[in-house]
Amino acid sequence: MDDNAIVELIRKGDERALDYLYRKHFRMMARLITRNSGSEEDAKDVFQDALIVFWEKARSGRFELSSKISTYLYSVCQNLWHKELSRKQRHTSQPIDLADTPAPDNQERVAIVDKCLQQLKPDCRQILMYYYFDQLPMTEIAQKMEFANADSAKTKKYKCKQELDKLIRSQFSPSDLLD
Repeated sequence: MDDNAIVELIRKGDERALDYLYRKHFRMMARLITRNSGSEEDAKDVFQDALIVFWEKARSGRFELSSKISTYLYSVCQNLWHKELSRKQRHTSQPIDLADTPAPDNQERVAIVDKCLQQLKPDCRQILMYYYFDQLPMTEIAQKMEFANADSAKTKKYKCKQELDKLIRSQFSPSDLLD
């Protein structure tokens, strides 16, 4: 399949293009991550995020492919991994004394999240419940929800989590969650 055909499939919403890209390019992206202080699991997460970035750009209708898809994905993976390494560096260089941190009032936060969860589409609500509350692995979630594979389930979970985050931010202020 050539790159333009893949972009066209994505524009039509055909998730088979993601499966194809994952199979074709994952090893190259995994080498990038594992050679730069990452694990195989880190590589899966970063590549999944890169595929989502590519999917959303291609679906926007304003995307023009000016390089090979592999080059684009490699660049996105590289940027995402650098951000992740920077984030990890910040967290490890600034120790937090948990003894000075007040205990949060979780009931209020749970109520906020629950209210927003109820506003999601049933399939989004279900996948988030399976993942966060039942702590099921992606392979089992994919099976229960009849996705093609664990990567498709992970993509759907990511999109649903983004939707939930957007709902929470639009209806509640940060102080509602922090107080």
